[in-house]
Amino acid sequence: MNYYIGLDSGGTFMKAALFDAHGNQHGLVRKSASVINEKQGWVERDLNALWNDAVIAIKELLSVTAIDPKKIKGLGISAQGKGVYLLDKRGHALERGIMSSDSRSLPIVKKWMSEGLPNIVYQKTLQTLWTGHPVSIVRWLKDNQPDTYCNIGSILMAHDYLRYRFTDVIAAEITNMSESNFFNAHTGKYDLDLLHLFGIEEVWSALPPIINSNDIGGYITEEVAKETGLSAGTPVFGGLFDVVSTALCSGINSGENSLNYVMGTWAVTSGITKSITQEKYNFVYGRHAITDEYVIHEASPTSAGNYEWFSNYLGENGSFNHKDNEALVSDLEVASSSVFFVPFLYGSNQGLGLKSGFYGLQAHHTKGHIIQAIWEGILFCHNVHLERMRIRFPEAKVLKVTGGPVSCRTWMQMLADLSGMTVEVLNIDETGALGAAIVAMVGADEYPTVSDCVKNIQTQTVQFKPDSDNFIKFQNKYNKYQKLVQLFKEFEES
Repeated sequence: MNYYIGLDSGGTFMKAALFDAHGNQHGLVRKSASVINEKQGWVERDLNALWNDAVIAIKELLSVTAIDPKKIKGLGISAQGKGVYLLDKRGHALERGIMSSDSRSLPIVKKWMSEGLPNIVYQKTLQTLWTGHPVSIVRWLKDNQPDTYCNIGSILMAHDYLRYRFTDVIAAEITNMSESNFFNAHTGKYDLDLLHLFGIEEVWSALPPIINSNDIGGYITEEVAKETGLSAGTPVFGGLFDVVSTALCSGINSGENSLNYVMGTWAVTSGITKSITQEKYNFVYGRHAITDEYVIHEASPTSAGNYEWFSNYLGENGSFNHKDNEALVSDLEVASSSVFFVPFLYGSNQGLGLKSGFYGLQAHHTKGHIIQAIWEGILFCHNVHLERMRIRFPEAKVLKVTGGPVSCRTWMQMLADLSGMTVEVLNIDETGALGAAIVAMVGADEYPTVSDCVKNIQTQTVQFKPDSDNFIKFQNKYNKYQKLVQLFKEFEES
């Protein structure tokens, strides 16, 4: 039997999983990943710490599985998209990694918007413009840290940086780079005119060669083999943007009758298509791991990360028991509390610069009401994206959901009731890691195509059907939530 490692670098955890060629998971290690928030709007990572997390996760995985490393035929990496992970001109890490939830470039993006730049750029990139895009961050560096800007040797994203550390080979993987705004969606290449539009043409030479998800990106070096326990010469494949990885594992396809929900740090709604269409709304199109297909998605950092942030406040004596919290919420009447939570701790999906907050708290409200409001607010943010995606996928009837909250039946039933759609929860622990392993399997010729590989991996689902009475209750509260957000916007602009 051949084995494959999928490494998933997420917003809160580094995860390493070992799979056989049938997609069966033989081991999983999770390592907490540190995030640095030293200034308002800044979200960074120490790159050496990021690499150490990967090394530790793989060493522990090899230890707990006791698999001969020579039987591991490839490693793939899935990671958060966008953000910036820089190398200097000597190939060393340049400053800290800047994550996609970073918003320091907000004034720049606002200026670009006032100048009408997003619509001009969209015609080339099929991407929107926001603070977490590499182009926004790189322009901020030019304006605010010119010495760093002048020393940029390579512009990478998270999985590109990790792959570089494993192999000493610099490259950029297409599912992630296709959403960078450096990339022309129609030519499939970098576009110097885009860099001129953003005023960052000096970094043209820092854009790495582009590789596909299942291309060999390099091989485990002797030094890394000693660090991790992997065999030197093990191939490391291109990998995946984690949104693409999850969509791949969820089983959604270009039939356009189902959508994928990711509930993690980011709220993501994804669909698959083979065609680019002109709509009133500018949908984001990124390259899929399957040839000639696109992933369309709506996303914002407004999901379960907002709930996790409260763990230090909602727990008692350092404990934060999700099962106990679920019990508190399940005892409450559905969507009937006056408490609202706007989950904009890390960013907004309804306006630049909007902040988070509660409204409606009174003395009789309990911890359960607060948790219920947090869960509702997160679902309401997801619903904003879902409403937009339904314009493009009007036939979608099923939501295939992945992420931490899927273990909570109460929360999943709330989602079904709010959306009015059937919710399907997969029996996959880590879709990011499995997706990364899938492209490694294809790259190693275990399967001829990504589609063939996915067909051979068996999954099971649990379904949640919507309750029509609860749907009305949730829609009423959702409409009030939308009014509250508009008041937040008025306050922010006043």
